[in-house]
Amino acid sequence: MVRRRIEFDAEHWHALRRLSLDRMHSLQKLADAAFCDMLTKRCRPTRLGEMLRESARTHPVSDDRPALGKAGQ
Repeated sequence: MVRRRIEFDAEHWHALRRLSLDRMHSLQKLADAAFCDMLTKRCRPTRLGEMLRESARTHPVSDDRPALGKAGQ
């Protein structure tokens, strides 16, 4: 897991803290959901598997590979 620090002003911090208490979720869960929603809204992959598939589609080399057939054909 990657850890980064994000700075909030006092007003936003209290609002986020209150939301986490009201929903009975950790601030980490709220942040994860918010970032996932933001990426989805902008049509960006949210999981590693999605990122790898998207990356493979953007490289033309992977698009022109011949189909693999049965051995001996």
